[in-house]
Amino acid sequence: MTHFMVLPLIITAVMAPTLLLVRGQLVIQRTLSVATTALLVVICAMLMAQAATGEVTVYKMGNWDAPFGIVMVMDRLSALMITLTALLALGVLIYSIGTKWDERGAHFHPLYQFQLFGLFGAMMTGDIFNLFVFFEVLLIASYGLMVHGGGRLRTRAGVQYIIYNLAGSTLFVFSLATIYAVFGTLNMADMAAKAATLPPEDAALVRTAGAMVLLVFAVKGALLPLHFWLPNTYTHAPAPVAALFAIMTKVGAYAILRVFTLIFGPSLALTGTLFSDLLMPAALITTVIGMVGVMAGGSLARVASFAAVGSMGTLFIAIAPFTEGATVAALYYLIHSTLAAGALFLVIDMVQARRGTCALDLRAPIAQSGLVAALFFAAAIATTGLPPLSGFIGKLFVLDALRDHALAVWVWGVVLVTSLVAVVGFSQAGSIVFWKAHAVKADSTPAAPATGVALAGVGGLLALIVLMTIVAGPLTDYLTDTAAQLYAPEGYIGAVLGAEE
Repeated sequence: MTHFMVLPLIITAVMAPTLLLVRGQLVIQRTLSVATTALLVVICAMLMAQAATGEVTVYKMGNWDAPFGIVMVMDRLSALMITLTALLALGVLIYSIGTKWDERGAHFHPLYQFQLFGLFGAMMTGDIFNLFVFFEVLLIASYGLMVHGGGRLRTRAGVQYIIYNLAGSTLFVFSLATIYAVFGTLNMADMAAKAATLPPEDAALVRTAGAMVLLVFAVKGALLPLHFWLPNTYTHAPAPVAALFAIMTKVGAYAILRVFTLIFGPSLALTGTLFSDLLMPAALITTVIGMVGVMAGGSLARVASFAAVGSMGTLFIAIAPFTEGATVAALYYLIHSTLAAGALFLVIDMVQARRGTCALDLRAPIAQSGLVAALFFAAAIATTGLPPLSGFIGKLFVLDALRDHALAVWVWGVVLVTSLVAVVGFSQAGSIVFWKAHAVKADSTPAAPATGVALAGVGGLLALIVLMTIVAGPLTDYLTDTAAQLYAPEGYIGAVLGAEE
């Protein structure tokens, strides 16, 4: 058992209260926070390289064996998710410092590290109860970050966000009770080992437990009809917080992949394709609602928020079949959409800082109009899935993986048509802000341009999208191995349970 595996948890758990102790010392907070997040990127990359060998690493808390003890598990999927989280977090943190967003509240940096602690824990835990615990940790931190900087609209959106997530958490508790009643354990590997031996008379309880868990994760992943919290939350949240929240919805997608390939997947006779059949129509409708919302956004922030809803719909379309090929496409699109959403929210914040608003009305040209426009259209191209960036490749993967699906006609139609709708929506928004603005005479000097630090944060995320496009082949090879590992859970179960299995 190696302690290196849990370093992301230890570092964030120690750094968060440390930063709280030095509140008021902004330079020290910034230095420690950036150094910590950069170190996390390095450590997560090393863990990803280790996981690429196919080894499933298990850390037993207190050296108690599963299923009685708490275990952290690192396989290819977990390593991929924590690395993506660390990369996004570093880019967003650099932007926050460059634009001085972190000066608007005394607790930004401690909450940021607590948020990362919850995210890492949710992606590494091997126990579904501790998945709930880490969900609550990251949600508590997100509540504070959501209202960072204050304001009536932000506070109201924060209250709505809390109410929705508390409802989801309550449902999660009920689902955990049902799961324990059926399986007699909450360790995911132990549940997977026992699932095949459950008697037919438990079929109704198993399906109920699976449906409740699916609803919980659908709330986190903003899947229709449980997506209502996302547009207002992302619209009114501080831009760096909204950018970091791009990974929050992906935690819901990750949890569905983890739990439903391991326990409730189509291979389980008691459930069959029930959850796949439920997930696909909801995903298709979510994609349509999200991209139609892009057309009627009213402001750049709402355009980006509905685009996030639409991208989650596309992601769940790829997840729904629960097949290896579709999961490879889902993982590639998950990485891309996280980076694209993060970059888009940061660029929109740059626009709002210069215009004083992100409402889609005619105003004079902003400072650094050409540079900001280039960044906006790069992020928009990535978000809508136009070539040559990785969004185009991701959607091609999704369409190719589902060409033999029973609903293939609907999948192709929805993905292609909504992509066109998104292109039109972003084109309209961009032309109002950047092109038609030149017809309006400026009444005052434009706001000061962004610092190089802020531009580095945005540029870093866009550079990762370009890198994804360039190394699509090697990355897809890793994702193929990841999907194969997910759908051959014997290695995961054996590593966690060991001699007990």
